[in-house]
Amino acid sequence: QVTLEESGGGPVQPGGSLTLSCAASGGTFASSPAGWFRQAPGEGQEFVAGIRWADSTPAYADSVKGRFTISRDNTRNTVSLQMNSLKPDDTAVYYCAVSGKYSILFSDYQPTRADDYDYWGQGTQVTVAS
Repeated sequence: QVTLEESGGGPVQPGGSLTLSCAASGGTFASSPAGWFRQAPGEGQEFVAGIRWADSTPAYADSVKGRFTISRDNTRNTVSLQMNSLKPDDTAVYYCAVSGKYSILFSDYQPTRADDYDYWGQGTQVTVAS
């Protein structure tokens, strides 16, 4: 099974930046859709950003568009999330996810639902506060 591990989370002041990284082991996901989700206390799982392959057009939630950038390095088998201009409502546990569904892999569908993904990291806490 593919194992995902996030890193880079932590406390940050409003307006600051963080870069989250997700490293995959147990397999490669060069052609597998990958994404980031987040969950704030008392809230549901929220799609943040997704990318199907290295040169594809990423998808972003409206709440982070223009501030966050998702990218992937297939050589290193990683996916990253660059977060700029962070706001207190960005505070959440951030999860990296990869889809292993053939129906998604061989389609043009950009998965944005948690159920579209199969492999998940344990999450990394991002806390934006003064």
